[in-house]
Amino acid sequence: MSKRSALAAGLGAVAVLAAALLAPGTASGTAARDVPPPPSGWTVQWSDDFDGAAGTLPSAENWQVDLGHNYPGGPANWGTGEIQNYTDSPDNLSVDGEGNLRITPLRDGSDGWTSARIETKRDDFKAPEGGVLAIEGRIQMPNVSGDAALGYWPAFWALGAPYRGNYQNWPAIGEFDVMENVNGLDSVWGVLHCGVNPGGDCNETQGLGDSRACPGSTCQSGFHTYRFEWDRSVSPNQLRWSVDGEQFHSLSQDRFSAETWANMTGHSGYFLLLNVAMGGAFPDGVAGKATPVAGTEPGKPMVVDYVAVSTKS
Repeated sequence: MSKRSALAAGLGAVAVLAAALLAPGTASGTAARDVPPPPSGWTVQWSDDFDGAAGTLPSAENWQVDLGHNYPGGPANWGTGEIQNYTDSPDNLSVDGEGNLRITPLRDGSDGWTSARIETKRDDFKAPEGGVLAIEGRIQMPNVSGDAALGYWPAFWALGAPYRGNYQNWPAIGEFDVMENVNGLDSVWGVLHCGVNPGGDCNETQGLGDSRACPGSTCQSGFHTYRFEWDRSVSPNQLRWSVDGEQFHSLSQDRFSAETWANMTGHSGYFLLLNVAMGGAFPDGVAGKATPVAGTEPGKPMVVDYVAVSTKS
């Protein structure tokens, strides 16, 4: 190869790398980024870049903080068997002054666990008629693996608005798990919960899900962009899950009864949640034993660069 060809190839590689770093739906190192501009035809309806002074809580305009072991009148242990106590302590929940949110599980003085869970104030995120909804977040899972990770259950997800104040109508109102992970495995799960429990169209309580390893770096060692789309522009409607722009799970409306589909899509919309649970049905089931264990290491945060909700008409 000539020097000119080598230089051109080198510049081309740099350009490709720069484009990859700037494009929506990609992973890129560990530095915080602004919410990326949406692709042509898309409009950002809501977002949070988690700017703010280090050690402060996320925006009270955007988020409400869940506390304790359940909603008032809701199922114990948040309905999943998780054992942590959710708090609003900056030790468990804070922005870091560099454009990231950190949710950090810790052991308390009684050898119990504390962590954090937040929900968007808005609960009207919904695909427009004839259009598409996208829920996206750039996240680094807790950087821990092996026995030290047993019990960790980070998640980025959405619940149907009618759940608020009722707490007994799950899973009919719908749940979109954009990103779930357990026990520090290099894997992202995308899951839909719907219908009736147990059984039903969504095979509850397991739900309908799929998983894959994160592209490039592991889910724990780097940031990745997790995305869910609800597409009402095609018939039958489609639900899609992707990581770093690579689709790994999809479900079609014609898989479900008309009643199941209407119950999870016919209401006013969804609210988003970010949390790191400890223990519960999912990590216990994957580990084959109760978690967390004595060797589980506290203090490993889920780091969230941004979340955004976009629509395309």
